[in-house]
Amino acid sequence: MTIRRPNDPELVEFASQVGSDGPVTVAGGRTRWTLGGEVDPEARVVSAPTGIVEYQPAEMVVTVRAGTTVDELHTALVAHGQITALPERQGLLPDQRGTVGGAVAVGENRLDRLGRGSVRDAVLQVRYISAEGEVVTGGGPVVKNVSGFNLPKLLVGSLGTLGIVAEVVLRTNPLPPVQRWLVGRHVDPTRVRSLLYRPGAVLWNGTDVWVLVEGHEGDVDDETAKLASLGEFAPSEPPPTPPHRHFLTPAEAAQADQRFTGEFLASIGVGTVFADVPAGPRVADPVAAQVAQRAKSLFDPTGRLNPGRSLGV
Repeated sequence: MTIRRPNDPELVEFASQVGSDGPVTVAGGRTRWTLGGEVDPEARVVSAPTGIVEYQPAEMVVTVRAGTTVDELHTALVAHGQITALPERQGLLPDQRGTVGGAVAVGENRLDRLGRGSVRDAVLQVRYISAEGEVVTGGGPVVKNVSGFNLPKLLVGSLGTLGIVAEVVLRTNPLPPVQRWLVGRHVDPTRVRSLLYRPGAVLWNGTDVWVLVEGHEGDVDDETAKLASLGEFAPSEPPPTPPHRHFLTPAEAAQADQRFTGEFLASIGVGTVFADVPAGPRVADPVAAQVAQRAKSLFDPTGRLNPGRSLGV
């Protein structure tokens, strides 16, 4: 379902900044600024509006402007025992924090993606500025009321090349009463993944395995006891992540030690690997490439949205 609702003054003002002519890019915390290629220096830089529009804790749904930092959003949600699947990404400078719009445009997931779910699944509705400078709404805050093409899922991870995200409706999920990170050495990460009921994360660097066990305290204790059958696990902090993301199948991620010669951190059961070497251009399926080119020509026929960036770079 796609409807046009140009009746929000703040979003209408943002749409006027984007306009309908000339190259334009949107900047948030610039924590992912070079992902997908360097943006055209001739592009005008705009900033998305900020603020939480509406939050319904009982319904586990929040509406938030794209320029809001994920830290700010989560601070408000944690007060009600909830969080989203968006990662809290920090930049190189103290005042740089990842924004909601940036997380959606990049499609980056949290380290606890295994237990928290993906950004793509968390986004219920998107309001974005089209290449024509119009406010467009896709999706709906109630899943059962949405039919037809799933526009939000298309925009997640599109790097702002199809539309500039202005506002999103996100599904929240409860914070577990207890979260416990543990680390073990020389343990098969796939055995760890299959042994536990619903771990929040299983991360592996070729030697050490970090596990996030969460739930009620008794359940967490039981899950921790299970790990003792595989080896010695000790309390830990989450591991640091190398700077570059690679997208592999879960089976490929479980064999990351055969693929990467430097530092890496594989998310078992998810397929994401963080490594100290950049990911090379992906060889797209020819049919998928044609579909992507067709979508770009339909959404942004003049190529004015985030020029210089492209998927797979």
